[in-house]
Amino acid sequence: MPKNVIDQFLSYLRYEKNRSELTAERYGTSLHDFEAFFLSLDEGLTWASVDADIIRRWMESLMERGNIASTVNTGLSALRAFYRFALKRGLIEKDPAGLLKGPKKSKPLPVFVREDSMDKLIDGMEWEDTYKDMLARTILILLYETGLRRAELTGLNDTDVDFETGQLKVTGKRNKQRIVPFGKELAEQLRSYIEQRDKEAGSEEGALFVSAKGKRLSGDQVYRIVRDNLAMVTSMKKRSPHVLRHSFATAMLNNGAGLESVRQLLGHESLNTTQIYTHTTFEQLRRVYKEAHPRG
Repeated sequence: MPKNVIDQFLSYLRYEKNRSELTAERYGTSLHDFEAFFLSLDEGLTWASVDADIIRRWMESLMERGNIASTVNTGLSALRAFYRFALKRGLIEKDPAGLLKGPKKSKPLPVFVREDSMDKLIDGMEWEDTYKDMLARTILILLYETGLRRAELTGLNDTDVDFETGQLKVTGKRNKQRIVPFGKELAEQLRSYIEQRDKEAGSEEGALFVSAKGKRLSGDQVYRIVRDNLAMVTSMKKRSPHVLRHSFATAMLNNGAGLESVRQLLGHESLNTTQIYTHTTFEQLRRVYKEAHPRG
C-alpha cells in the first residue's frame, strides 16, 4: 500500500464524494491516530495486515483516553470508509473494519429540580390570591407529586379525580389507563383550585384544568406555566413539565421507593426505561460522597 494512501483517501472524500472539509479533517485525524497506534504495537504491521482485534484495541484505547462514544464511532466510520476505498482499489484483500460495531451512545441523564428548590417554589414563594396563581401552583404540585406527562395532565377531567380514595385515573400513551395515588396536600390544593375555578372560570367539557375563560388548557399553556415558575428557583435551561416528571421519579427513588413502583406510577411499559433514574440518583450520591468524605 502506498505511503500517501491516507492523503489519497482524503482527496477522494473531498473531490469525488464531496464530503465537507470538517469530515475530511476528522477522518484524517482518526486515520493518523490509528496508524500511530498499530505501529506502536508492532512496527511491522501495515494497513493491509491489521485485523479486527487491533481495531477493537484501538477503540478501547480511545475510550481509556476519555473520548466519548460518538468520537469513537466517528473514528470507526473513518476506518470503514478508508478500508472500503482501499478494497475497491485493490490495495487490500480484506476489510477488517466492516463488521465491527462501535460503542452505544450513552443517553443523557434526566434533568431534574432539587427537592429543596421545589419546596421553596411550592411553599416558600408568595402566591397571590388570583386564579392565575392558583392554577399555576396546583399544576406544579400535581406534576411534582404524581409524575404525570403534560398530555396526561391536560386530558384530566373532574371525573378522573377520586377524593375519597385519593386516586387519579390517568390516560397515558396509546390510551392506556392507570391509577395514580395522591396525598393530602394535593387533595387540599385540588379542592381549593376547583372551588375558585368554578367561581371565576367555570369548566367546559368537564375539564379539570382550564384557562380563565373556562376552556381546557393546551399543552403549550401548561409548558409556559411550568417554564415561567421554575425560572424563579432554577437557572436550568430545561424547565419543561417533563423536568417535573424527572424530578418526581428522582425524589421517589432518593427517598426509598422501589424501581418497579416508580415504573408503575410513571406508566412505563419497560423497567429499562425507568432505570435511567437510578443513574441520576447515583450521580447525586457520588456528589454527596465527594463533598462529605474527608478522603473523597
